[in-house]
Amino acid sequence: MAAGYALACQTVVEGDAVVRLPEPQTIERRLVTDKSARAVDLPFAYDPGRDQTVRAFFVTLDAPTLDDATDDLSRLERALAPSGVRELDVPLPLLRELGQRLREAGWRVTALVETDDWRRPDGPPRLIDVLPGDQRQSVWGAAIDIGTTTVSAYLVNLVTGRAVDGAAEYNGQIARGEDVISRILYAGKNGGLGELGQLARRTISDVLARLAQRNHVALHQIVKATVTGNSTMIHLFLGLPPASIRLSPYVTVVNNPRPVLASEIGLDIHPLASVDCLPGIASYVGADITAGVLSSSLSEAEGLTLFIDVGTNGEIALSTGDRTVATSSPAGPAFEGAQIRCGMRATDGAIETVVMDDDVRIQVIGGDLPAKGLCGSGLIDAAAQLRIAGLLDASGRLASADEAGGHPLAGRLIEVDGIRALRLTDDVVLTQHDIRELQSAKAAVATGIAALMEGTGVRTEELEEVLLAGSFGTFINPESARVIGLVPPVPVQRIAAAGNAAGEGAKMALLSFRERQVAFELPDRVEYVELSARPGFNEEFVAATAFPELETVS
Repeated sequence: MAAGYALACQTVVEGDAVVRLPEPQTIERRLVTDKSARAVDLPFAYDPGRDQTVRAFFVTLDAPTLDDATDDLSRLERALAPSGVRELDVPLPLLRELGQRLREAGWRVTALVETDDWRRPDGPPRLIDVLPGDQRQSVWGAAIDIGTTTVSAYLVNLVTGRAVDGAAEYNGQIARGEDVISRILYAGKNGGLGELGQLARRTISDVLARLAQRNHVALHQIVKATVTGNSTMIHLFLGLPPASIRLSPYVTVVNNPRPVLASEIGLDIHPLASVDCLPGIASYVGADITAGVLSSSLSEAEGLTLFIDVGTNGEIALSTGDRTVATSSPAGPAFEGAQIRCGMRATDGAIETVVMDDDVRIQVIGGDLPAKGLCGSGLIDAAAQLRIAGLLDASGRLASADEAGGHPLAGRLIEVDGIRALRLTDDVVLTQHDIRELQSAKAAVATGIAALMEGTGVRTEELEEVLLAGSFGTFINPESARVIGLVPPVPVQRIAAAGNAAGEGAKMALLSFRERQVAFELPDRVEYVELSARPGFNEEFVAATAFPELETVS
């Protein structure tokens, strides 16, 4: 209140009032993407004629005469035959306009065709659109990653194989719950499922509209999309009831959804665009991990590699060279800044880096802006630095000012509402309760990692690489992650940021039907480990809440 803010959820309006809202938080800063045009990292040179199922053919048709009264569709098929397209599946809305479009274009048109895909080898190629003149270079696709917190999208040229731009926005579903369980419960309410689906699709459409506008592309030029996300997000996106995901034995409606048309789900791109959701591995190891495993070539790795996507759910995969195993652990929203006293998402004003020596030094997203709160990477840094400074013991207990004695940071140890805390700035504190929330979140991930390593017989010293995926994983300080026990105590040089691995996998599947085929084979090649059925899981989780002894991570 002293800073001029009131919590709307705890404010009673007793008369006329003027309400001023703070500037909305944006997350463009945290989208892991290179906005300059670049080729997607396929394991081979991109050839649209070989790799892409959406093809653009420029053809000149013979105008009909009394001597050649061939129907319009057969005339188009005849012109496409030299390109190997001999029969077309034409949706009725397009067939109704076909004759007029051919005549208005003077019989010189670009036919957009989705050729045979490996999942429908016996079906005829599908006609998506007929455009006037030569528009072979204007064929676009979208790769979409629906995260519980963040929706990321990438605009990809299907002719050149280049991802030209990316954008992100908070998932509109956040208003109905911070985590997947909250949203599953909300979907069970009257009208909740439809509302959550609409919120997700509206967020995607808004992000795509922003991309299209700044790259001078019309939304109807986006003629194919691949979508990834966890199982709950995919279900809500498609309007599938997710209730069974929450209840034992944790079964999805479908792990491998068939492609749908954009018009069927109300996605604001070309109405006849194919929208292809990548497959999930299990109820809590969804298509986002499939995409991450694809982009990191994890299932083909020869060495021992650990893949961790840290977020509201911690999704983990381990490759031994012979086997790939995966699991999921409910980390909760602490890494996203939720349930933390001064927590906030990674946006302007958030403390993202903390260093402690004789004093506390911080780095704030946005440069010289005043600190407004603490995001996930800053939370991890602060706890790790307190451990190194000797002010936080292995049990997670924060020292008091009296206990700190002559320590240079003793003056920053205070109490807030009777709870021990560390004053990072005049307005931002880290409390004992915040540390407990972090312990629970990191313990969930650490327990999942331990389960996979134990099940495969892998020892910590044998791990050759630890990949931290997602935008959050990219900004975590690897050393801090080791100190708090979020990742195994491997040498820090073996820990690498994988970027938005799910988004990269979606782009690969968008461009290449061969990579898409690999993605759809992965659920049969990746073994799923259900943590809740693991004997002793609760005991292991409680033990993992403790911080490692410093000598084990030095």
